[in-house]
Amino acid sequence: MHQFKELLIWKKSRQFCSEIYSITSSFPSDEKFGITNQLRRASVSIPSNIAEGSSRNSNKDFSRFLEIAIGSAYEIETQLLIASDLGFIKSDKLEPLIIQLEEIIKMISKFRSTLKI
Repeated sequence: MHQFKELLIWKKSRQFCSEIYSITSSFPSDEKFGITNQLRRASVSIPSNIAEGSSRNSNKDFSRFLEIAIGSAYEIETQLLIASDLGFIKSDKLEPLIIQLEEIIKMISKFRSTLKI
């Protein structure tokens, strides 16, 4: 069992989640139940799956939750690109988010590969 609060991947993904909430607060109000909600739910999913997986008794189970977290990250990347296509995010705001997200994906993947299954 891992202490999720000590994991850098959890800390970074939690911070990223806060940034997603911040950026989506400027989205059109008619997107409240659309892409805003989708982005927020997917961003919450990353640190949540890391935390839940860390409580599992086997590294195999933990690895599966990390895989789900990575899937959520790719979902976010797609949604951010769509939001940009729709003009909800300017490229100067999008670029840092994508870079940060790619870093989180790499970190989770690397951590996942160190688990002895």
